[in-house]
Amino acid sequence: MTDYSLLLAVLAGIVLLLLLILRLKLHAFISLLICSMTVGFLAGMEPANIIASVEKGMGGTLGFVAIIVGLGAIFGAILEHSGGANAIAGFLIERFGINKAPTALMLTGFVVAIPVFFDVAFILLVPILYALQKKTGKSLLLFAIPLLAGLAITHAFIPPTPGPIAVANIVGADLGWVIFIGLVTGLPTAVVCGVFFGKYISKKITAKIPESFSMGDTLAQLPKVSMIFGIIGIPIVLILLNTFINSGIVAVSNQTVKSVTAFIGHPFSALIIANLVAWYFLGIKKGISKRALLEMTSKSLAPAGAIILITGAGGAFKQMLIDSGAGTMIAKSLANVGFPVLLFSFIIAALVRIVQGSSTVAMITAASLVAPLIENAPYTGLQLGCLVIAIASGASTTSHVNDSGFWLVNQYLGISEKETFKSWTVMTTLLALCGLVFVSAINYIF
Repeated sequence: MTDYSLLLAVLAGIVLLLLLILRLKLHAFISLLICSMTVGFLAGMEPANIIASVEKGMGGTLGFVAIIVGLGAIFGAILEHSGGANAIAGFLIERFGINKAPTALMLTGFVVAIPVFFDVAFILLVPILYALQKKTGKSLLLFAIPLLAGLAITHAFIPPTPGPIAVANIVGADLGWVIFIGLVTGLPTAVVCGVFFGKYISKKITAKIPESFSMGDTLAQLPKVSMIFGIIGIPIVLILLNTFINSGIVAVSNQTVKSVTAFIGHPFSALIIANLVAWYFLGIKKGISKRALLEMTSKSLAPAGAIILITGAGGAFKQMLIDSGAGTMIAKSLANVGFPVLLFSFIIAALVRIVQGSSTVAMITAASLVAPLIENAPYTGLQLGCLVIAIASGASTTSHVNDSGFWLVNQYLGISEKETFKSWTVMTTLLALCGLVFVSAINYIF
């Protein structure tokens, strides 16, 4: 087929994906599979090869992602039930003081969203926002925007949250590099769009505790914050240690040390260790029965299942682009016009996010389109990590009425739709742009 025909096949597949999700309200999982097969047919592939590509892409992706997302969901459920989020928030606010509470809440969101899903973490911490607003009399947005920025950034930038896990797997990036670059770019981004923008917008919009929501009860006995920080840090430290030692950044000559580090620092092992530590210290030792722990962790796998299947379907889409030759065609076209892959990744993720609302679908769609472009390119581990964060930035932009996060913020902060656009939507757009600027700087310098 000609390059023109292949390009039309890809565009038709993306348009079909958006129509299925937006118009027919089909689940993203089946929509991505239909989209993948459509691209294969339009590209002139044999029916048997189309099915083989779907199976290969789905299986190859899920072999890694299913384990990580499942372990991450269980880990987050135990930390959520323990009251760890409230413990971290209380500790940081006490240390920073009321005047610097926005910074404390930004850091709280940044840490809490590592193991706990964005929406769950926000709902858990809302009572703290209400308490601060009642105590200070200031706009709720002064405290909410920094918290939301921290939550949103970590949810998109730092594994083991599902989005960056899926993108890293699809483009072949090392999780250690993704974590490292996510931290380096995420913190300054959170300061700009969370603390600074929060102070600005809180002077423009006065938001108070919604009458429909009560203050809620906090747990009587929260776990020690040092324990929570330690348990959350286990998988991150082990994965980073493995990346730095086995990539040569940290010089270690002993082969046994390297082998042991490679094993315990693999995301599978690191998350299993963290789960066992959390299960004992935040569960059994706190008097929670084994049956209750089993029920709690079993329930946590329900939302994880949907994310796993969507990610697998995204892997099938990526494989179809590779096997059809469409990916190679797009790569050559971008190279001929000198268009940076990093910017292309950001734009594609941003467009899909704005049109259909789901950041997860946007990340997976963009990663699937980008993966064939870099298949044979000599990208370093750091450059691939930057690519993941660029996609995550694009997929975080401009949350509006087709995103559930928009309505979550709207309802819990008691603000109008117009005020939600001015605060939450602008914050997510600023987040995406800052993320792109910082990660582009790192990619350019190194």
